Amino acid sequence: MRYDSDMNSPEKLDFHARLFRTMVRIRKFEERVAEGILSHEIQTPCHLYIGQEAIATGVCEALEKEDMVWGCHRSHGHYLAKGGDMNAMMAEIFGKSTGCSGGRGGSMHLVAPEVGLLGTVPIVSGTIPLAVGGGFAAKLSRSKKVSVAFFGDGAMEEGHFHEAVNLAAVYRLPVIFVCENNFYSSHLPLLQRRLEDNLIKAAEFHGIHGARVDGNDVIAVHQASEEAVRRARAGEGPSFLEFRTYRWRGHVGASWDEDVGVKRKDELQEWMPKDPILRLKNQLTDVGMPSTEMELMESEAMGEVEEAAVYARNAPLPGSQELLRNIFVPKPGAVS
Repeated sequence: MRYDSDMNSPEKLDFHARLFRTMVRIRKFEERVAEGILSHEIQTPCHLYIGQEAIATGVCEALEKEDMVWGCHRSHGHYLAKGGDMNAMMAEIFGKSTGCSGGRGGSMHLVAPEVGLLGTVPIVSGTIPLAVGGGFAAKLSRSKKVSVAFFGDGAMEEGHFHEAVNLAAVYRLPVIFVCENNFYSSHLPLLQRRLEDNLIKAAEFHGIHGARVDGNDVIAVHQASEEAVRRARAGEGPSFLEFRTYRWRGHVGASWDEDVGVKRKDELQEWMPKDPILRLKNQLTDVGMPSTEMELMESEAMGEVEEAAVYARNAPLPGSQELLRNIFVPKPGAVS
């Protein structure tokens, strides 16, 4: 959907309400996971997406179900925005056999091929070449599929990123490189790793379309993503999108980054008022959406999350017979 300043038509109100609902589902899910971490009910390391919800939401809203998405260590939001089953992800985080990866992957190894999410990997920049491979497959098969790689600013300091972008540029592949720049690679600030805040120049250097966008404005994110998708489907090659945002919680776990120091605490107080959910909520209020309608969406999301937690808690653990599954190739004639 092309965006303009008029949010009052029923179609556009429905569209913006859908964006709000997706962001709220992600936020409520992550908050529930944080509770599970603090109570020790959840044991797997989790990198929470709180504060960055507008990016996954805006990008995935511009995609079709068949389009391919590849994630990283902080990908709960990508999974939900692309349409992944919440129960299956919660069960995976609980380490249960009904999880989306059979309870073997945990928070950082998610997959939902039925909706186009083909995998998340904690190795920094690890899925960027995979996304380019997906784009190559789409071009060779002459489909109109688009392949999207989500990654953080730290991934741009890896050789995988530049090699993959160069290949995508040379072959004009339908790939969108989505950099979620939250200004930290683990605990190290951007300008302690680089001389300049100049990630957007990667697009110019590699000769592809690029845009720097406020990553806390879901409308702006969606608009930039729609243009990148349009270019990809039209054979105009890859795009690099830098979405500037901020994670509210620690690099890993449920803390509020108390281990990082005073500098980040001060920054967090500056960024929290820029909450992407609050921003859209205020916009919807301005065009007349009743607060009760938005509160209902929040309540429904919370209910869905609690149901997922109950489902995950009651699901069975993987059995001992699963220990070696998918690790060794069985001998011919052997029962796997």
